[in-house]
Amino acid sequence: MQTSDQPFAPYVRHAPRGEPLPLVCDSPHSGRIYPADFGYALAAPLLRSGEDTHVDELWRGIPDVGGTLICAQFPRTYIDPNREPDDIEPALLESPWPGAINPTEKSRIGHGLIWSKAAGQPIYARKLGVAEIQHRIDAYHQPYHAALNQDIEAAYRRFGAVWHLNLHSMPSNSYEALQIESDRPLADFVLGDRDGTTCDPELVDVVQASLEASGYTVARNDPFKGVALIARLGKPAQRRHSLQIEIHRKQYMNEQTFEKNERFPALQAALTKATRDVALYIQRQL
Repeated sequence: MQTSDQPFAPYVRHAPRGEPLPLVCDSPHSGRIYPADFGYALAAPLLRSGEDTHVDELWRGIPDVGGTLICAQFPRTYIDPNREPDDIEPALLESPWPGAINPTEKSRIGHGLIWSKAAGQPIYARKLGVAEIQHRIDAYHQPYHAALNQDIEAAYRRFGAVWHLNLHSMPSNSYEALQIESDRPLADFVLGDRDGTTCDPELVDVVQASLEASGYTVARNDPFKGVALIARLGKPAQRRHSLQIEIHRKQYMNEQTFEKNERFPALQAALTKATRDVALYIQRQL
């Protein structure tokens, strides 16, 4: 965790190192630079529970197969790039929002565009001003989406198709955090395609087969189906495919200290293999 009182780039873009493919991937929640104007009132370890810590590093092999990897540098608890900009919780505001807002189920549990809770605890001991939230949208959310969309559209223009992987991690108490009752253990990976609507099922099959061959358990859309990014980008009838991949955090890190554990190298190797398998699949489609 790093706090910055200076402006910083909202994302890092890792360009293809191999022959370019229409594979664009993003890690929207691995950011660990906390802007000084955050104004939170929560203990840092609880606040950091919102991070997808180390996910950007786990997938570092993407550029080697010709893919592009975009990683947020700001934390999702400050503003979440996997939410639409009108997914705002009214109770957070010190004055009415000047336009229409459309809070979703994510806002109801405190995980909308601007998180109000982390680890089940309130993040703020204050209300947020309209100008404050608008600054977060203009300086972080909008540039992140612009960069991602630019690469996706460039790939689509060149190849007539694009494949997008939206990369995340999930805490071991995900069912509880989502207020879902389940007697099933959380899988090592959850592949989300919004119930088969955001990508060709063959892509999901390729990722699942690769991960299972490496010894991991895989679930589909349980409990994560995918949120704003894949909903917006996934249009398989137009050869625009978008898949969300969630990794069980215990497979690679200590959830209390945020340090990598002894399983990290094996998981990173499995994801490098999965990346190669996806690249081969894409090559066959072109």
